Amino acid sequence: MTHSIPTTMKAWRLSRLGGELTFDTVPVPEVRPGSILLKVEASTLMSYMKPYVEGKLPPYHAPDGAFTPGGNCVGVIRAVGRDVWQLRPGQRVLLSSLFRSAENVPDPAQLLIGVTSFGPDSEKIQADWPNGSLAEYTLLPASAVVPADGFDDMAATQLSAAARFVVPYGGLVRGRLAAGETLIVNGATGAYGSAAVLMALAMGAGRVVAAGRNASKLDTLTALGGKAVVPIVLSGNIQQDAKALREAAGGGAEIAFDMIGGAQEPNSTLAALNALRREGRLVLMGSLMVDLPVPYLQLMLNSIEIIGNFMHKTDAFRNVLALVRAGRLDLRAIMPKVFPLSELISAMDAAGAAGSLEQVVMQP
Repeated sequence: MTHSIPTTMKAWRLSRLGGELTFDTVPVPEVRPGSILLKVEASTLMSYMKPYVEGKLPPYHAPDGAFTPGGNCVGVIRAVGRDVWQLRPGQRVLLSSLFRSAENVPDPAQLLIGVTSFGPDSEKIQADWPNGSLAEYTLLPASAVVPADGFDDMAATQLSAAARFVVPYGGLVRGRLAAGETLIVNGATGAYGSAAVLMALAMGAGRVVAAGRNASKLDTLTALGGKAVVPIVLSGNIQQDAKALREAAGGGAEIAFDMIGGAQEPNSTLAALNALRREGRLVLMGSLMVDLPVPYLQLMLNSIEIIGNFMHKTDAFRNVLALVRAGRLDLRAIMPKVFPLSELISAMDAAGAAGSLEQVVMQP
């Protein structure tokens, strides 16, 4: 079933990570079983898009051969393939770049569409679905998108902010955040850390201790979150910071949520760990670049739980949108900085410099 589809489109093509990046006219892909063709309305740009494209991020693995990069986006379905029963042309959806195989196996392979694969099984999926969202149209597995019913009146550039919240949502769910609990967010002045503070409030946290090193950013976050947010400027001293966090948490927190990005030392993570109550949980979702030395006896005697978490489950986008519909979460907290699709080069620089409550969005 098709709906107003041209034969060609504009798309960014990358020959390989570190290779040539060009803005080309290419054929619009045809639907196949299990797929949808999406007309892209707004594509969010990763803050690290420039070093990614330049091949400066060794852990990332792109498809063999030229591909269209780009992850999360908002769009309208223009066609669906066979074996797609409930999604329909004309429906607005969100793409979650995190795609997991639907095979009934113990450890389904996963992929970040348009970004990276994770090992041999993931590379097989990437070979089938190599292209991301930096194009006028993109072909996707049907299970990678989430209906955005009821959001037709919201600008796609604003709706795309849901992608900022879905990652911390996944970690807070994994950490079993319960209504009324106190949460420490380490890295609260970063993009996902700021979103974690606001998401925790939307999910019913009683108090959120926002920890970071930038006092002005913490003040901005506190103004948004209200009296339930307690800002703590970290010093880098583990004992001093742990004491300040514990006091701000009213004697200790039930959960510490670590969203620190690219840290070269573990001090703030250890301070958050040391500010937990007995039976507290530490959720690791950041990118600490060194090993985390943990105190074995302290963990055992206090029944502390450390939880590593990557991304989110498949229902996460639906639940985030439900919180928006209910008025618990305001996507307007994230300000879109909009660039035409053709201006990717300058947009990558802007994405790298964007503030924690800003998001660069490409619009075809």
